[in-house]
This record gives sequence, structure tokens and C-alpha cells, in this order.
Amino acid sequence: MYKNILVPVDVAEPDLAKLAIDTACTMARTSNGSIRLINVMPMTPVMLAEYVPPDFDAQQRQTAEDALNKLTGNCGLTPGRVSATVRQGGIYHEILEEAKAIGADLIVMSSHRPAMRTYFLGSNAGHVVRYAQCSVLVVRN
Repeated sequence: MYKNILVPVDVAEPDLAKLAIDTACTMARTSNGSIRLINVMPMTPVMLAEYVPPDFDAQQRQTAEDALNKLTGNCGLTPGRVSATVRQGGIYHEILEEAKAIGADLIVMSSHRPAMRTYFLGSNAGHVVRYAQCSVLVVRN
């Protein structure tokens, strides 16, 4: 049913993403589809740029790529059916751009249980659900 599944992952909270990854892998196996994990790195604020090493962004990207590669190995899909990427920018904007770029027909993402702050400020999952051009499955932890 779903052939291209995108799974946003916060590498700082791999336990939060585990249920979404497991769900996406199960769906990909049953439909002979593929999954793509994505991690979005925030932009380094200009005011902090002089206080971090010159290769700070490259180090952060490498750390994120290593973490994603470890997660792809736990999926149980053949290597050609699972991939990962790291993008930099606004979280929900980059998720939506990646979904468009790969032609995703489903986004599977984790979300925290709602708290008072998310009712007023919104969340990345909320933005993705509102603006995605494909189906979105939000897995509650």
C-alpha cells in the first residue's frame, strides 16, 4: 500500500523514535516498500558561531549520520530498502521538503503526549500533519 515511507528521527531521543521506526518497518515489509529516516539539525545561531569550533556543523552532521546508520541496521529490511539523510534547517519545513523530494506517500512520526505548552505553541508533528501532501501517521509514545 505505502511504497515510500519517511520517518523523522530526533537522534537525541532514539527511544522516542523506536516505535515509529518499528511501525514504518512493519508497513514497508507488508507492502514491499522502503523507508527513509531523516534527522533535521537546527541552524547554529549566529551569536554562538564564534564560540563553537569551525567544524561544529560537520561534527554534528557526522554524529547524526552515525546514529541514523545504527538505526537503519535494526530495521530488518534489506539495505536497498532503507536509507537515511540529515538535513539542516527548520524541523517541519525540512521534513516536508524531504517528503516531497522522495515522493513519500506516508510520513510516520513519533509525538510526545500532549502537554499544556503544545496546546498553545503547536508542535512539529502538528505542522507536518497540517501541511503534508501525503498521509501522516503520528505514533504516540
